[in-house]
Amino acid sequence: MLNHFMPGILLACLCLAGCQSLSLPGQRAEVEAAIRGLLSEQVADWNRGDIEGFMKGYVPTEELRFAGASGVNRGYAATLARYRKAYPGKAGMGQLRFSDLEIVPLSGVYAEVFGRYHLKRGGAYEDATGLFTLLMERRLEGWRILHDHSSALSHP
Repeated sequence: MLNHFMPGILLACLCLAGCQSLSLPGQRAEVEAAIRGLLSEQVADWNRGDIEGFMKGYVPTEELRFAGASGVNRGYAATLARYRKAYPGKAGMGQLRFSDLEIVPLSGVYAEVFGRYHLKRGGAYEDATGLFTLLMERRLEGWRILHDHSSALSHP
């Protein structure tokens, strides 16, 4: 009878081991620090006017999904094209800042990030602020954004 339940018991143990592996404060802190580091790099790249550098924070594959006010873009190339069109040049990009970051490791491979973006722009461009939710994936090159859902708020 025990052999009948063995696959289920083994699966439950593996799931618990995977979940517990991030329950240790040091491991959670390591994941959070790595993701905060990536997001800081993205902000620095953005504020230099370097969209290609900013995009290094995303998975460079067709699996990437970006959802925003203009709809859904699938794939790295489509997302890069969307950023280039929406933010022409350094003046159009302005100065980016993230706040209210909440990072929740979901497993050893995935994490969720929730936060607020603030975009300060001058001239003919309006300032913008909004909320975002990211699904992060740990890859060989480090944590990368797999799915990005960003929503603008009507009152910056």
